[in-house]
Amino acid sequence: MFNLAAKPFDYLIVGAGFAGAVLAERLAAGSGKRVLLVDRRPHIGGNAYDYYNDAGILVHRYGPHIFHTNAERIWKYLSRFTTWRPYEHRVLANINSKLLPIPINLTTINTLYKLNLSSEGMQVFLAQRAEEPETIRTAKDVVLAAVGRDLYEKFFEGYTRKQWGVDPSKLDKSVTARIPTRTNTDDRYFGDTYQAMPKCGYTRLFENMLDHPNIKVMVNTDYREIVKSFRHDRLIYTGPVDEFFDYRFGRLPYRSLSFRHVTLDRPQFQPTAVVNYPSTDVPYTRITEYKYLTGQTHDQTSISYETPCDEGDPYYPVPNPENAVLYKKYETLAAKTPGVWFAGRLATYRYYNMDQVVAQSLALYSQLSELDGSLAQDERTKQSIVA
Repeated sequence: MFNLAAKPFDYLIVGAGFAGAVLAERLAAGSGKRVLLVDRRPHIGGNAYDYYNDAGILVHRYGPHIFHTNAERIWKYLSRFTTWRPYEHRVLANINSKLLPIPINLTTINTLYKLNLSSEGMQVFLAQRAEEPETIRTAKDVVLAAVGRDLYEKFFEGYTRKQWGVDPSKLDKSVTARIPTRTNTDDRYFGDTYQAMPKCGYTRLFENMLDHPNIKVMVNTDYREIVKSFRHDRLIYTGPVDEFFDYRFGRLPYRSLSFRHVTLDRPQFQPTAVVNYPSTDVPYTRITEYKYLTGQTHDQTSISYETPCDEGDPYYPVPNPENAVLYKKYETLAAKTPGVWFAGRLATYRYYNMDQVVAQSLALYSQLSELDGSLAQDERTKQSIVA
């Protein structure tokens, strides 16, 4: 039983997603620190939270989360808390009622244009259609330079506009630069060395990660309501950075998502886990069928319709030059705030993948460990002088 009154906490961590959970685990298990981890949602796991619905099907409440990384150390670290189910993610795009592989590959081109190109022929095909700007600055520039206008309009323009709420020409190039174009038939969405799903789900992974006597978890808790009730030495914050500072410089734009979860009385709905809908004729961006991700066998199937929106929980920072300037003000303020550290996608206003958040959190843990070592050495020096 965790004794709240025994002594102050070393750390109060706000947010029980990947950033907060990794830091809580490392500080408790790696450094023997007492950690209070709070989240205002009714569960741990952040946006990676999954659960069994009324039909007994494991679904992701906040849309599909596919783990992939090239970093062996991240893979080995998370493998302490889960066994893995091998899984390579594949996505199809609904283009004029045809389901075509995305990222664009050789099969995409040959099927769409009724061609029989080789890899070399596809390179020539794309080169003839590419529109190379003088400087590649925006998400639109990246795609036009890679595949030309027709493929940009069919696969990217509508989807990106729905996803981010602005035209691709208003977004940083990083948004579409992360999507490759392949001249072979590789139809995997990711090319990373390690691709898998937690065998028992993400929530179980988080439960294992936080199962430590030095960690106290409080959900359904706004940290502002308890911050003065529990003594702590340091604060780690993983929520929206502008909210932490009471929107001093104005609100940072974040994109939210709305999900409609449906269970169908049939074993399968679509031919792959995710089908994208780039057309602006439909409001949602994609449909996910979760049994592909989990490997679960069931007579029914559960799907979700994902629709981006402006209102609701923040999911993605919106990367463009204006927002970068505004965030810089908050970043400067955060750096000057004593006893508080910021981590995670929302607190550092970065469009990170899960493995990148884990890497950032492990790096912060190393910094905090070095700081603790310096403080301990200073204390030993003081004691030596007094003696």
